[in-house]
Amino acid sequence: MSRNTEILNEEKVYLADATRVKYFDIVIDHGSGAIITDANGRDYIDLLASASATNTGHAHPKVVEAITQQAQKLIQYTPAYFANTTTAQLAKRIADIAPGNFDKQVAFGNSGSDANDAIIKFARGYTGRSYVVSFTGAYHGSTYGSMSISGVSLNMTRKIGPLLPDVIKVPYPDQTQRLAGESDDDFSDRLFKQFMLPFETYLPADEVALVIVEPIQGDGGIVKAPQRFMTLVYNFTREHNIVFAVDEVNQGLGRTGTMWSIDHFDIVPDLMSIGKSIASGLPLSAIVGRREIMSSLSAPANVYTTAGNPVTAAAALATLDVIDKERLVLRSRDLGKIAKTFFENAAQRYHFIGDVRMYGLNGGIDIIDNQGQPDTYATNQLIYRIFELGAIMISLRGNILRFQPPLVITKEELTQALAIIDQAFSDLEAGKIVLPHSDSHIGW
Repeated sequence: MSRNTEILNEEKVYLADATRVKYFDIVIDHGSGAIITDANGRDYIDLLASASATNTGHAHPKVVEAITQQAQKLIQYTPAYFANTTTAQLAKRIADIAPGNFDKQVAFGNSGSDANDAIIKFARGYTGRSYVVSFTGAYHGSTYGSMSISGVSLNMTRKIGPLLPDVIKVPYPDQTQRLAGESDDDFSDRLFKQFMLPFETYLPADEVALVIVEPIQGDGGIVKAPQRFMTLVYNFTREHNIVFAVDEVNQGLGRTGTMWSIDHFDIVPDLMSIGKSIASGLPLSAIVGRREIMSSLSAPANVYTTAGNPVTAAAALATLDVIDKERLVLRSRDLGKIAKTFFENAAQRYHFIGDVRMYGLNGGIDIIDNQGQPDTYATNQLIYRIFELGAIMISLRGNILRFQPPLVITKEELTQALAIIDQAFSDLEAGKIVLPHSDSHIGW
């Protein structure tokens, strides 16, 4: 029995099924850069980056050094009651790099989920209104507030309601809703009419506190909203004094070839949530936004014992240094072009590849059947074969390949990974892929 299997069999006894989306029989032991190594000692090229939580790669020396030095100095004294020198530096750093030429303040949390909870709190506190508008296909987290505004999986609502009240979901403009030959502008106008329908029938705009959106949806399939649609929604919030917030937990910090995914739209949000990669995967999140909104609540409205503790703050400062000094935003953009060319060329060669969406080192590739419909089985075959060949890639929404390698991946590693994917494509076309018998399920 392999060491991977031995550990997984033991873990089954103690780990709740609800805590993991199961993909492959692998136990990760360690990693370096864009390479992870399992308990059996086998290396894999990481094309997931811990769900886009390790943009700086695994065990980056600068991040490790910062964590070590801070841990030797002070691991924890709750920022809920007292300031510390490291976290104070980080608050200013985040305010400085966030979009917008206005005064900003920051609040820390432990995960992207609680950061999005905080957005709801501050928006309601500032406006004195209750209603929140979010989008189908969104993934904002697993706390009750963030889950309430999500719309990507029935398992995030099944058996656990009632969820947060006064949440309205409207359709996100993803490619599956586009009509044949429909232009971006016509598509935007049609979807904006759907966005407006609640406001025209039962939802008073002057009772809405917040519109929150992923400018590029992550778990929704790496889907970018059209510019016109985003502009129309943003202008609507300006007209009605509604807080406009963006979730940058998955797509921020260089992932899309810009520092923030909202940078693609020339729009400045009132509030923004940050998580995952901000501390290279350590449990840290932040909400940053307009001072007047952030000052609308008083402690302990958003207090956590460990939020923004010195060790995670040190990791975040080092992470931001690495992003800057190693020019990871530009790297994401340049290497992303290589990946985009590969997948677009593959789509010309293989009938089962549908739409290709690439923004930096960040892609969603649709896998379809002969009728152009989502093909979940073929997708499962592909990601399993890629795993067999030595790379980690998972799926989104059943039939979408999720491509999100660490931004530090080398050109050589990227070339090797694309060769693995191409081999899997070839094997699928030739009918050579056989899925193993397993109690594991794949995907949302």
